[in-house]
Amino acid sequence: MTEDSVRLRDVVEADLEAFLVYEHEPEALRRSRFTPRPRDAFMRHWKERILGDATCLVQAVVVDDEVAGNVVAWWEGDRRFIGYWLGRPYWARGIGGRALGLFLGIEQNRPLYADPFTENTASVRLLEKHGFRHTGTVRHGEDEHALLVLEKTGGTARDEPPERP
Repeated sequence: MTEDSVRLRDVVEADLEAFLVYEHEPEALRRSRFTPRPRDAFMRHWKERILGDATCLVQAVVVDDEVAGNVVAWWEGDRRFIGYWLGRPYWARGIGGRALGLFLGIEQNRPLYADPFTENTASVRLLEKHGFRHTGTVRHGEDEHALLVLEKTGGTARDEPPERP
């Protein structure tokens, strides 16, 4: 794999089958502390709440023309969050870092939040390498998740007036 073999593109409906398989991978579930959705609920969620929401930015991660996963940004109240999911065959190969870097070049909203499971150290490290900093923790059910933020580094975030001299 070369750096150029990792790219992002718009998600197409056919990608959802790969995303579904990746969401049900046991080690990924252990690391993320995520409860997978049954197929119908998964498809409905993706079609209505992600692809059907014009405020979401979603990209498929593609490696050598194979769908490796996805990166998504969405609004939760007044906060913009980012999440990603790679299939296990694509872990520990630099793909996540390259995909996240490409995505952060497209997604311009800052601050940008992420909340990985605290024990998912690989995900926490990946976000930190891209400039995210710890701001606290949040609970999802019984699990503690790190709350990380990528602050504004230039330009203006959505809904913020430009700074005046």
